[in-house]
Amino acid sequence: MQRLAPALREDNVPLDLISLIKTILAATKEISFRVSQAHLGGLMGSTLDENIQGEVQKELDVVANELFKDILLESGFVKAVSSEEEDTSVAGNPKGKYLVSFDPLDGSSNIEINSLIGTIFSIHPAPENMDADDPDMFKQAGHKQVCAGYVLYGPATMLVMTTGSGTHFYVLDRTHGGYLLVERNVQVPEETQEFAVNMSNQRFWQAPMKNYIDDLLLGDTGPRGKNFNMRWIAAMVGDVHRVLTRGGIFTYPADNKDPKKPYKLRLMYEANPMSFLVEQAGGISVTSEGRIMDIEPGSIHQRVEVILGSKKEVEACLAYYK
Repeated sequence: MQRLAPALREDNVPLDLISLIKTILAATKEISFRVSQAHLGGLMGSTLDENIQGEVQKELDVVANELFKDILLESGFVKAVSSEEEDTSVAGNPKGKYLVSFDPLDGSSNIEINSLIGTIFSIHPAPENMDADDPDMFKQAGHKQVCAGYVLYGPATMLVMTTGSGTHFYVLDRTHGGYLLVERNVQVPEETQEFAVNMSNQRFWQAPMKNYIDDLLLGDTGPRGKNFNMRWIAAMVGDVHRVLTRGGIFTYPADNKDPKKPYKLRLMYEANPMSFLVEQAGGISVTSEGRIMDIEPGSIHQRVEVILGSKKEVEACLAYYK
């Protein structure tokens, strides 16, 4: 099996970007270890603090965020970083060529039940004409990403990453401490019979999404003419990984449960990197109004609607909005 750096060189990834990716992965190896030891190290509870999103932070959220942030800033490769857990961006090396946005521990509500969690990251080029402490640097559309990926802390620690030349799977080999390429150019099947959505919010959805899901539930007796299975892990890394592995549709649609917050997922830390991965694997990632990676961010903590997965099924879903 091929190691990470040679695989990246085959894709003509610049050496400085390879060095940054290796720095990111060094942080994920440490997070993977902390996750595996959380029950033994007193890191299973919640803090008394809320992050900028208004969510109560888990102990592991804080540990993972500080670890990821510190390693990146000390590397010298980044001009600034932006985290889901931080109020604003954090300045790094003024001469750094890259910006890194990250969700240090996606799905942290799964910590107590020892279920899937992960780290999501996105890399953009850093504008040369802006100060390192200016968060407006991060207001770049997703199609400008030069790398995106996530690390899934499951039975195996798995890296899924793209640099714009396909989406590839790597697994952490603990015998030598490196990530090994296990599957190159993953492809999402165009058709599917699986969907992932938080059904507890159904009563708050807009009519098109309600109608779409209702028709899926009718199975082979309804207009779709086939049976569908629902899967829901409650961690975007897990649900998207299933889509990349065997197809499916994942959606977190707009809802009116809280009129001030119609969307759940963050554009920079979740939607953009996952969209890059899914599109590079032949899938589609959109809102009900258009391509996610064409959205020009208004703020670093902007939230968006997400509909992604198998091409024909996403197109079938969007037809309900027309």
